[in-house]
Amino acid sequence: MSKVIAARGRRTLPGFGLTMGYSVLYLSLVVLIPLTALLFNSTGLTWATMVEVATNPRVLASFRVSFLTAGAAALIDLFLGLLLAWVLVRYEFPGKRLFDAVIDLPFALPTAVAGVALTAIYAGNGWIGQLVEPLGIKLAYSQVGITLALMFIGIPFVVRTVQPVLEELEAEVEEAAATLGAGRWRIFRTVLLPDLVPPLLTGFALAFARGIGEYGSVVFISGNMPMKTEIAPLLIMSKLEQFDYAGATAVALLLLLISFILLLIINSLQRWSRKAGRV
Repeated sequence: MSKVIAARGRRTLPGFGLTMGYSVLYLSLVVLIPLTALLFNSTGLTWATMVEVATNPRVLASFRVSFLTAGAAALIDLFLGLLLAWVLVRYEFPGKRLFDAVIDLPFALPTAVAGVALTAIYAGNGWIGQLVEPLGIKLAYSQVGITLALMFIGIPFVVRTVQPVLEELEAEVEEAAATLGAGRWRIFRTVLLPDLVPPLLTGFALAFARGIGEYGSVVFISGNMPMKTEIAPLLIMSKLEQFDYAGATAVALLLLLISFILLLIINSLQRWSRKAGRV
């Protein structure tokens, strides 16, 4: 009898079989089946075509632009997101609720609208572009503009993953460290930062993943110049418009593979940081 009760106690959810079945079905319909269709898409893709596409200078340049700009944007969002989350949690000021709501604006705003707005602002005749372009700084139609667009769509991921953790941190621990003579930087580095590393890595991974596949907000501000500002998703669309389905599938598969490897590394670092924080 005790074994039966213990076995029942280990069930974390009531009706585990049913809920697990719905979860697997949902995951299959939304993620697994589309990816499987991509892998087995019979568009004449061969290993020779895959190697040819993987070594094509234009494809390599588009990958370099996509991953470098997405990584740079996610890294900058890492610090800006932590700062914004800190301000929202630790301080009270007029218009705080409105400021908090604006953080989620990139989630609701259509990416094409964001791209048009950012291009209008950072172009040579825009509000900001006309101020910095005489100094030799070109924002729109450059990799800098792509990075700015990816920063815009990625910042909510960092803020919303860090904010709940900051809210749950106990102020008494910081006060105890202060009474023992620890300075503000030491308190942040030794008391707060270990708990913030996992959500920061999660926010970075989400912003980075979103940036790699972003299309709408980048296609306008990038200028779409091959070998310079052309991103991988745009190259896929270009090949589809040219009815080069094999080339588009090859680029998509390479992008999927590289993204999966990078996200796997980031998630491994996240699990390692959580384990290190428990020791």
